[in-house]
Amino acid sequence: MKKALLVLTALMVLGTGLFAAPSELVINSYMSDEAPKQVFATVVAEFQKRNPDIKVTVNTTAHEQFKTLLPSWLTSKQAPDVVTWFAGYRMQAFAEKGLLEPIDTVFPGGSFESEFPSAFKTPSSYNGKIYFMPQSWYWWAVYYNKDVFKKLNLAIPTTQKEFYDVCDKLKAAGIAPIAIGAKDTWTAGGWFDYMDSAVNGGEFHVKLTKGTVAYTDPAVKKTFNYIAEMASKGYFMKNAASYSWQEAANVLFRGEAGMYLMGQFIKDVAPADVKDKIDFFKFPLFEGRKDYAVDTPTDGFMIPKNAKNKENAKKFLAFLATAEAQEMFCKPLGRLAANKKVAVPNEEAKRGLDMVLGAKTAMQFYDRDAPEEMAAKGMNAIVDIIGTPAQLDSILTALDKERVRIYAAQ
Repeated sequence: MKKALLVLTALMVLGTGLFAAPSELVINSYMSDEAPKQVFATVVAEFQKRNPDIKVTVNTTAHEQFKTLLPSWLTSKQAPDVVTWFAGYRMQAFAEKGLLEPIDTVFPGGSFESEFPSAFKTPSSYNGKIYFMPQSWYWWAVYYNKDVFKKLNLAIPTTQKEFYDVCDKLKAAGIAPIAIGAKDTWTAGGWFDYMDSAVNGGEFHVKLTKGTVAYTDPAVKKTFNYIAEMASKGYFMKNAASYSWQEAANVLFRGEAGMYLMGQFIKDVAPADVKDKIDFFKFPLFEGRKDYAVDTPTDGFMIPKNAKNKENAKKFLAFLATAEAQEMFCKPLGRLAANKKVAVPNEEAKRGLDMVLGAKTAMQFYDRDAPEEMAAKGMNAIVDIIGTPAQLDSILTALDKERVRIYAAQ
């Protein structure tokens, strides 16, 4: 009887080993646009193929909703194992609260610098530890419809005067000079970054996002005066606040607008027969400036401190850090890979890279360089100025009161 019991126990132990559930990896992603979602699925499938013992689940949430939900995920005892996010201030704010797992040991070459440019380390770190795995980065620029420009014989503008001339000619032809989907208020953040840098220089703009410059400062007001002037002249498309960024992109694709200040990911949503008809140029120089700044946001991944499967998460990030995985993601999308061993994917990306390398100042983006609440208030203010330019002074006065309150609490 004893012997039979021992045999039964042994079989039960063996059965447990044979039929144990595979270990898990839960990834929460904001890549909801079809092109990046599909490419990321390919990357995940390759990881799954190499790690058949890990069951991978990807939960995809629309970008704006993801931003709202992420803080609750990070503080939850049921946190996901990996989340997509942004380098710089937005990551560092979570690291400061102790919500992220350090990832210093995951890099295949033994160190961060073995895979990535040293310039990426600061926006990927907090207090000497690395918390962010950079995957891809891209540039913002003025995208334009080549067919529209050709039809109206428009040249690429390089100065404020030339830019206004192009806007006037587009408007006279019954075409909205500038598309903007201000329902997604971050699109207005791009206008603030580029216009303030064009007027006052990138270094000045960095000081402003750090809270040391008032929004009522005469130099800042000059920036907003240009935005208000463009709105008063009818350069921005009508009812901009009722369009999402993708809906506004379709206005550009259809030739109903001439230009759109947007990130390289605009190509992700362009129909196949339109992609080659959309090109970009550097934001024009204002106030006689010779130097320029660029927005170059860096996207990647973090591991929540409360993740249940940290070893699997680190294994996944180690895979994502490789040149192979980064090329697999970036090449189909025309992005610039964070891994320095990955070649530029195409000629357009080479021009984007050259534009970035020629800039005096590189910024992440207004809603990534400023505290989240300040950026939200600022972007709403910019949308309000575009909609009601005559209210500029009162809008800036109210905005600066928010600056004083928000940065005092930091």
